[in-house]
Amino acid sequence: MTEKLRIVLAATPVFREMVFAPASVARLEALGEVVVLDDPADAEALTAALPGTDVLITSWGATPLTAAVLDHADRLRLIAHSASSVKHFVTDDVFRRDIRITQAGQAMARPVAEVSLAFTLSMLHRIHRFDHAMHRGAWREDEPPQHGLPASRIGVVGASRTGLEYLKMLVALGAEVVVHDPYLTDGRAAELGVRRLPLDDLLRTSRVVALHAPTLPETHHLIGARELALMADGTSLVNTARSWLVDTAALLTELKSGRLDAALDVFDEEPLPADSPFRSLPNVLLTPHQAAATVECYLEMGTITAGEIEHYAAGRPLEHELTEAALARMG
Repeated sequence: MTEKLRIVLAATPVFREMVFAPASVARLEALGEVVVLDDPADAEALTAALPGTDVLITSWGATPLTAAVLDHADRLRLIAHSASSVKHFVTDDVFRRDIRITQAGQAMARPVAEVSLAFTLSMLHRIHRFDHAMHRGAWREDEPPQHGLPASRIGVVGASRTGLEYLKMLVALGAEVVVHDPYLTDGRAAELGVRRLPLDDLLRTSRVVALHAPTLPETHHLIGARELALMADGTSLVNTARSWLVDTAALLTELKSGRLDAALDVFDEEPLPADSPFRSLPNVLLTPHQAAATVECYLEMGTITAGEIEHYAAGRPLEHELTEAALARMG
């Protein structure tokens, strides 16, 4: 493709500054005309800008791409989402019109996996408990035993992009890793150096259980009271995915008993209310849904977006294209 593209970038000024470094902006401008819309949720402004547009770059808060909006997209052939999930704005009409979709979610996999690993190490070494105790003025209180990573079985629920990055780190550090994911084959598991297990067996035998499954109807409260009861005393739950996966009331019951520990980055209600019981529990480590929020992650999102549009313009395969079938399995 040699002709210049018309590219519409629908993102707030704050998002653009955070995600699109000058080098990424220059790459886009080299491909053609870049039209900027400051409010990604403004359907009227987007509708007005779409005629003659070849590529639409979406961002957080994108307006749903309904038939009424897409009726004005006479040349649109690529939607490049400069963040992760597209489910809140991509409709069936997009696929019916043979518009291709790509997204930059891969940029988030590594930093979220790093936080999940940090949570895992904290749970094993009881860092969160020692921290709470020392803030109370204590010193070496009677705490549950500490464990090293190479001596521990870590259970990973979901071999998603982030799940894969996380389990690769665990394997590199010498942990025994077991995985539950209906789409992970025994062959692929062997390549990764992990072993597949049914969910119940994984929960019964893992010292730390880390959640990396997508938000789908079938994963709602995947970890409920029955599942939590299968976890052995003194084990831990790590959740940097979505609270959708866990029955919060059941988790709180277990945590209040002191039987389990948990490290959580995601919650049913965000911001987490000031009076949330989670805040006062010494066996819980909390972060405010910030696992992916590194400077480098955001800039990588812009780099991936520019790269995908360059690939499209050159007629090369997209590296992060979403098909309708793949989207049905993603959160």
